[in-house]
Amino acid sequence: MFTRPLVFALALGFAAPVTAASCGNTSAGFTAWKSEFAQEAKQAGVQKRGLQALASAQYASGTIAADRNQKSFKYSLDKFMKLRGADTIVSQGRKRKARNPQVFSALERIYGVPAGVIIAIHGMETAFGGFMGKSNVVSAITTLTYDCRRSAFFQPHAIGALKLVDQGAITASTKGAKHGELGHTQFLPGNALTYGVDGNGDGRVDFYNQTDALASTANFLRQKGWKPGQGYQEGQPNFAVIKQWNDATVYQKAIAIMGARIDK
Repeated sequence: MFTRPLVFALALGFAAPVTAASCGNTSAGFTAWKSEFAQEAKQAGVQKRGLQALASAQYASGTIAADRNQKSFKYSLDKFMKLRGADTIVSQGRKRKARNPQVFSALERIYGVPAGVIIAIHGMETAFGGFMGKSNVVSAITTLTYDCRRSAFFQPHAIGALKLVDQGAITASTKGAKHGELGHTQFLPGNALTYGVDGNGDGRVDFYNQTDALASTANFLRQKGWKPGQGYQEGQPNFAVIKQWNDATVYQKAIAIMGARIDK
C-alpha cells in the first residue's frame, strides 16, 4: 500500500532529528548509513529489539529494482484491471462477503466503510491473503530510506517498522512485499503503527491475521476522512479517501469499480 508523501513524524509521535543520515544510490554505503540512522531511531524512541533489527538489515537489491520499475502508473484502466484479475476478485469477493456477512456488517457499522471497498483492497493487495510477499520487511523499508530517491517519504516507515519490532508486532525476519508493506492488505509500517487496530480482541494487532488486517484497513480509511453513507466512485466524496491508499490513478479507480460490483 502506497500513500502520498505526507508528513508522518507527528503521527508517529517523535520530533524530526536535527540531522539526517546520508543517503546513497548503491549498496556501498548501506552499512555506514545504518549506524547513522540508528542515532535517528534512538531519538525517535526505538528500543533495543528495533535497533538490533536495524543492525541485521541487509541491502535489498530486489526492492530497489522493483522501485525503479513500477508499471501501474503507465497502464490504461482496462489493461490494469485485466492484469490484476478484476473479474476474479469480484467473483471471489462476493462469495467472501456472503460467507461472512456479520463481519463486514460490523466493520461498516463501526467504521462506515462498505464491505466492497475493504474486500476489493484485500483482493487487489494479496489475492485475499494468498501472497503477502517474500521480502524482508525491515531490510526493504530501510533500503528505501537509505536510497536517495525517496528517503524522506520512507524514513517514518522505517522508524515505524523498528517500533513494530519493539512491540512484537513483527520481527526482524518478517516477510512482506518489495516495498516493505506487510500483512493481508499490505500496510506500510508507519501506517501499520498509526492505524492498526485489534480486530479479533486478542490483545494484539497482527497484520497477518485477516480480522485485524481488515479492521485496520477500515480504520485507516475512516481516519483519512471516509464519510459514512457517501459515494466512493470517481467524483464522489469518498474517492478522495481511496486516493490515500495508493498513488496510481488506475489502482484508485479499480478499487472503486470492484468495490461497487462486489456490493451490488
